[in-house]
Amino acid sequence: MKASIDHIALWTTDLERSKQFYAKYFGAHAGREYANPSKGFRSIFLGFEGGARIEVMQTSKLSPVVLEPGAERMGLTHIAISVGSVEQVDELTRRLKEDGFAILDGPRRTGDGYYESVALDPGRRPVGRAPIALTMLRRVP
Repeated sequence: MKASIDHIALWTTDLERSKQFYAKYFGAHAGREYANPSKGFRSIFLGFEGGARIEVMQTSKLSPVVLEPGAERMGLTHIAISVGSVEQVDELTRRLKEDGFAILDGPRRTGDGYYESVALDPGRRPVGRAPIALTMLRRVP
């Protein structure tokens, strides 16, 4: 068997805002919105160069647990998106900060060979109050 990760899924309180965030800052291409009114569910798949996808989901009938921004917990803790170069990490970090997104750490070189910056996406900021951090990185020699 040859397994690979097809996509990850994230709850959001604002589907359109999350879609625009990943498109504007990371070049994600949004698929068609899917809706299941009887379940109070809507989602959009966001595709990235190389085949990775994020499904952003919104619900009106469930109550996903809301945590403080940047809170640490067991399980999924961040999404790492490679942006291609040290300069691109710096530039994207600057743009995100100027646009009001929280930068939790960096830019910095890590002990295991990455240059990274950690930010919170729209669904993870105080507006959405969930804890997953977005890590923009570039492996450096």
